[in-house]
Amino acid sequence: MSEHQALVDFIEYSAAEMLMRAEQNYQDIKRRHSIRKFSSRPVAAAIIEQCLLAAGTAPNGANHQPWHFVAIQSADVKAKIRAEAEAIERAFYEGRGGEEWLTALKPLGTNASKPYLSEAPWLIAVFSQKRGGAQQDGHSQNYYVHESVGIATGFLIQALHHAGLATLTHTPKPMSFLTEICGRDADNERPFILIVAGYPAPDATVPEHALQKKSLAQLATFL
Repeated sequence: MSEHQALVDFIEYSAAEMLMRAEQNYQDIKRRHSIRKFSSRPVAAAIIEQCLLAAGTAPNGANHQPWHFVAIQSADVKAKIRAEAEAIERAFYEGRGGEEWLTALKPLGTNASKPYLSEAPWLIAVFSQKRGGAQQDGHSQNYYVHESVGIATGFLIQALHHAGLATLTHTPKPMSFLTEICGRDADNERPFILIVAGYPAPDATVPEHALQKKSLAQLATFL
């Protein structure tokens, strides 16, 4: 039988304070925007470390924690990632993405040029792991991998925003080049997403299209 310990760090709030905290959190997270112009201002590694620790607390299958984060500030590594990503993006925007997808992207004003991949102070490559377990033994099967890594990625984005940084999620397809550049095990790990983090450039903008969010009635059903 597994050992358990008492839950000692749960904090209960009054109903009024719960509502206030929920509203405050919503107002704060509403300020999180995906931007594509980043300043090159440095960000201390200690800040990124704390955000990664927050991501590591995400719920996951069997507590196997099937993720690995590669935090990149090396200019040389960022330049390699940008070169590979832009080559893939050029093919995408030249037709591989398909007319419907490319039409959907037009309101965002995106294209094959990704200068933020080399200009932002940090890139965080998120990898999913098929095996390893909590002890990183290399052979234990991991469970609900994609769901777990997706939740951890959400925790990471929220932590970066809470710390005062701007972010962008980048998902070139295929992303296998990240495995090689980051020196990861191709047999066990797959790149899940690339997160750009840093300060917004002075001329950073947010597409009006991106500000259009679904209403509560559209995004949720109460039974």
